[in-house]
Amino acid sequence: MISFDRVVKRYPNGREALAGVTLEIAAGEMVVLTGRSGAGKSTLLKLIALLERPTRGRAIVNGVNLSDLPAKRIPAFRRGVGMVFQDHKLLPNNDVFDNVALPLVVTDTSLREIDKRVRAALDQVGLLGKERQLPEELSVGEQQRVGIARAIVGRPPLLIADEPTGNLDPELAVEMMTLFRRLNSVGVTVLLATHDLHLVRESGLREVVLEGGTVHDHTVGALPTIKGVR
Repeated sequence: MISFDRVVKRYPNGREALAGVTLEIAAGEMVVLTGRSGAGKSTLLKLIALLERPTRGRAIVNGVNLSDLPAKRIPAFRRGVGMVFQDHKLLPNNDVFDNVALPLVVTDTSLREIDKRVRAALDQVGLLGKERQLPEELSVGEQQRVGIARAIVGRPPLLIADEPTGNLDPELAVEMMTLFRRLNSVGVTVLLATHDLHLVRESGLREVVLEGGTVHDHTVGALPTIKGVR
């Protein structure tokens, strides 16, 4: 699913965000990416989503070589990668339904299919019935769920999330992890970047540690039962 071989990312100002990352994540895995601020977590996620291109090395996602993909094919590639952001990036003047529907609207999906998929995605995140509420009418946790629904509405095989629990209290953070685990249980490959080491240790998920722009360590723990997930 994700294969990085000595991937380097250097910006025009000379800053090297990734200094030779080698990483393998198999289809169907759920992996947590950790590291201090500036370690390269966000950069790695941006490469996976092709928001950035690698400077050097081989980066393959969903069978696609990220260095060789023509610009005109990038939108199609991104439809296979769901992205969740810490600050939600919801359109404040659009209701929940329209926010979730946005990825389908830009691909000219039929109205009937949009309605079906949006309601299914909202059902998965526990927000069915709140389609016509505006983002400001929702709690922070609910806004994050809208962001997740939007990320999965196109049924991508890969879901990446940058600090998805960063603005949540501990109880809501565990709730978000439970939701990601549920999505992973139906076959979605999930990669989460987080600073919350306590949450990571409790989850028992495979951990990839970035330090100084390189993969410093891999830790695999036994998977405990998280409340609400079997």
